[in-house]
Amino acid sequence: MAHMQSFYRNRCTNVEKIAEDTLRSTCRLQDNLVDALVQIEVSLPDLEITAARCQAERAIPPLPEDAQQRLQKVLGVRVGSGVLKIISGLIGEEEAYAELSFMVEECCHGVILTLTKQELGHAPLEPADGREFYRNLVLRSVRLYNRCAAFAPGSSLVEGIEPPE
Repeated sequence: MAHMQSFYRNRCTNVEKIAEDTLRSTCRLQDNLVDALVQIEVSLPDLEITAARCQAERAIPPLPEDAQQRLQKVLGVRVGSGVLKIISGLIGEEEAYAELSFMVEECCHGVILTLTKQELGHAPLEPADGREFYRNLVLRSVRLYNRCAAFAPGSSLVEGIEPPE
């Protein structure tokens, strides 16, 4: 059990604009058992996934041999409503593919949050007005629910909003 006392996990999702009409979203996961990344490229403005790749320096258990092939099934999928169920259905819901599906989902969330960032810049400065602004933002894009501490269950900003399935 000594090895479990020093367990760590670090996950980072990064989105960058690589062309006028293309975003690249990268999810990197590192812990004692895994050092892997998933990258997707998304075309603008339709948010279609145009490229996808995965790489694992270390993975226990190892990624399945067909992980890269399975990942290609997400090409053509649009980042938007229902994308999480679509990803799970395409990549597979078997335990061996759970981490891969999760990382693709994180890439998609990164794209959504990046595009939402511009709208956040229009938030009112007054706290009372801000609360209503953020609540309406989450209502319009419920995928933001529980994506950060401000939109987590129990926050007054999301009070009364039903979480997405």
